Amino acid sequence: MTAPALASERREQILGILAREGSARLSTLADRLGVTPVTVRRDVSQLADQGLVQRVHGGVSLAADARPAPAPAPARHGLEGTTIGIVVPSMDYYYPGVLSGARAAAEERGIRLVLGVSSYRLDEDRRQIQRLVEDIGVDAVLTAPAIDQPDGGELSTWLAGLRTPVVLLERTPRRPTQHALLESVITDHALGAGLAVEHLASLGHRRIALASRTSPTTLALREGWQAGVRDLALPAGPDLDLVTYNEPGSRESIDRALDALLEARSTAVLVHADPESIALLERCDERGISVPDDLSVIAYDDEVAAIAPQPITAVRPPRRTVGRAAVRVVAERLADPNRPAERVVLSPQLRTRATTAPPRR
Repeated sequence: MTAPALASERREQILGILAREGSARLSTLADRLGVTPVTVRRDVSQLADQGLVQRVHGGVSLAADARPAPAPAPARHGLEGTTIGIVVPSMDYYYPGVLSGARAAAEERGIRLVLGVSSYRLDEDRRQIQRLVEDIGVDAVLTAPAIDQPDGGELSTWLAGLRTPVVLLERTPRRPTQHALLESVITDHALGAGLAVEHLASLGHRRIALASRTSPTTLALREGWQAGVRDLALPAGPDLDLVTYNEPGSRESIDRALDALLEARSTAVLVHADPESIALLERCDERGISVPDDLSVIAYDDEVAAIAPQPITAVRPPRRTVGRAAVRVVAERLADPNRPAERVVLSPQLRTRATTAPPRR
């Protein structure tokens, strides 16, 4: 019989699981470690007191500052005291992870970050960036502007004309000529959708649907889903629009999506994003639709998918790496203004959990 793990060993195992998966339910950790829930809660409490994890309802996630970081790089000549402005559209979802990575990379280089939030508004994007450049005098700007909106071309042109270096976060310049002026760090969301389709197809699913809310990510997800279905010669599943989970009509949109999935005989669906995935699973339970027996579900984003009541298979964009890479790109631009423009494309990862399985025969 294997000897029980020491408390210190258990805590290292917990940190290892969280480093790989981002978050986990306490009951899942207890099962995987072969200990009681009380023991896991005691271990998690001690790790939380040390600032290594943060507790969430029913589960635990790795604290932002607890992820292993590379040894600090030597200070780059001429960058001491540099200030970088960073403008993100929201502090509620997705971008806190980007900010965490950017902050860690900036601290390693002795760079100061100054934050602005633009709320997905073109006018606010411009106001925040002007404030950082003209009033505060930042040396460079990292930003995720709303240039995907119909009137975003003017903002993209204005950004390309700034004398202050600009690196776009999860955005691509509107015109090919602007790529030489606006560097960028993006996630290959189309690849992420393709990973989901390939995983579901490998399980035997033939009719794979997409259900997404409107966001800057939607177009890339649709392109990746369509390409995956086409390349695997699968029947075209329905492409469904969802109302954001906390807005009026969201429950009705979930019901419409489920009705469409049943009508199309789809056995699997990729859902953007986590909250909509969780809402869909709840409605499936209420309607007697078994997940994953009747319907396999993959979430796109993996912010909270792992700690849903039924842990959800998810595609996880590398949020922290986006922030870290953007700081590196702008630091190298400041150190060498004549270097070629850089476009960084990062790959997301698929994390399999309880909501995907072969279709019921």
